[in-house]
Amino acid sequence: MTSSSSASFRGHLATISRCSSCCDLRFQPCFASATFPRRNRPSRGVLKLQQFSRQRDIFCRVADTETEPESNDDKKDILHEDEEYQPSIQNEQPDSQPSVTDQLENNDAVNKAEGVAQGIDDVPIASGSPLPGLRTQQLDESMRIPKEAIDILKDQVFGFDTFFVTTQEPYEGGVLFKGNLRGKPAKSYEKLAMRMQNKFGDKYKLFLLTNPEDDKPVAVVVPRKTLQPETTAVPEWFAAGAFGLVTVFTLLLRNVPALQSSLLNSFDNLDSLKDGIPGALVTALVLGVHELGHILVANNAGIKLGVPYFVPSWQIGSFGAITRILNIVPNREGLLKFAAAGPLAGFSLGLILLLLGFILPPIDGIGVVVDASVFHESFLAGGLAKLILGDVLKEGTPLSVNPLVIWAWAGLLINAINSIPAGETDGGRISLAIWGRKASARLSGASIALLGLSSLFNDVAFYWVVLIFFLQRGPIAPLSEEITVPEDKYVALGILVLLLGLVVCLPYPFPFTDDTMMSF
Repeated sequence: MTSSSSASFRGHLATISRCSSCCDLRFQPCFASATFPRRNRPSRGVLKLQQFSRQRDIFCRVADTETEPESNDDKKDILHEDEEYQPSIQNEQPDSQPSVTDQLENNDAVNKAEGVAQGIDDVPIASGSPLPGLRTQQLDESMRIPKEAIDILKDQVFGFDTFFVTTQEPYEGGVLFKGNLRGKPAKSYEKLAMRMQNKFGDKYKLFLLTNPEDDKPVAVVVPRKTLQPETTAVPEWFAAGAFGLVTVFTLLLRNVPALQSSLLNSFDNLDSLKDGIPGALVTALVLGVHELGHILVANNAGIKLGVPYFVPSWQIGSFGAITRILNIVPNREGLLKFAAAGPLAGFSLGLILLLLGFILPPIDGIGVVVDASVFHESFLAGGLAKLILGDVLKEGTPLSVNPLVIWAWAGLLINAINSIPAGETDGGRISLAIWGRKASARLSGASIALLGLSSLFNDVAFYWVVLIFFLQRGPIAPLSEEITVPEDKYVALGILVLLLGLVVCLPYPFPFTDDTMMSF
């Protein structure tokens, strides 16, 4: 349906009332219940004068039934209105006066504009924010979408073939449209975005999302000015560089056990930090490959990234990097590709290095001496140790392994921590892309709760909970179109990342030797 036809019949269910400023007549919507939606009735062509006369009588009877006049003076006013209005129809001349249809359209446009203006001032902001994670700027009147633009959006952008609008609500400086989504969400979004581009250029931004109140599709249009990123007092590169230097220190310190007992001793023996260079390089290599995976996919998907902030860790050298997404991600599949690329690259390299560490003997013949029970801390490391080392792996027996095992294991653990489906981590973004915002929020809450319980027994879990809560709690910024589910092959990759993170973090529960099993 074209915009003109849809606008022509928006006021066909109406009552006649007297204008407060003049004696002209105005048509206003009278049926606000769901039984008679405003836009659900199909157009029936141009109204004829004879049809209008019959309908006018019906409207008057409806008005008399719905609202009884309080006094005889009110009845006289209504009769007086009819007497004034009747000649205007009978004596109407096509060349000198507008048609009835034009008058209906004009009156409807006036009422619609006044209703929008009143709604923006009086209706509260919609609850259950469909635009989480966006820090909107302080709004002034120049940033708000004017009612004329809202009319164009309803009449000329949205339509029966894309998104059929039934109701609208003000949202920050923009508008939230509720209605029925037609066709595939991705195709409908493309059509809507193209129409908005043709009408307004880059002035407004469209989001096609799921309303958290009822899980139904909604369209949100906001001015692009409200989505501008905030500026910080400290330059981003300076802060990232400072975090990076501290991370280099903790990576070196982590691979020199003699200095880990006291941080002050490490400053007195800085020359000893050079012994931790090989381990720091291996762990940093795994982290670098992780970030490189993100960067490569982001460039192909049109995602702009900020400077990565490497987070130092006293226990494992680093918690990985926090990288901000600077623009709006197009859809869930793009977010899934981006979020899964980093852990997949890091897990792949870390797993190869771990296997090499188990296979290759120590270069100096001694390597790193560990107790066999240490491999119970990871299901993946314990399973590979049992598979490759066999009977050499015995409970309570010291074991000499290539240090590459420890270095690669640290890299795998950092990737696994970032794959936990909580907040704005890679795992949190993956879960949102696969299962949607509401399910991912529940999974995030459960993951943080489990991490909180684990923090009672593990220092790494405690610091990771603190990091997520203060820096990566979320929510994740909205995507342009959040309704379309990613393809199955990308969903499988995302689930693989979550499973790999799980098997790295979960303990290995089975005994390594048969003698231990017999003792049970």
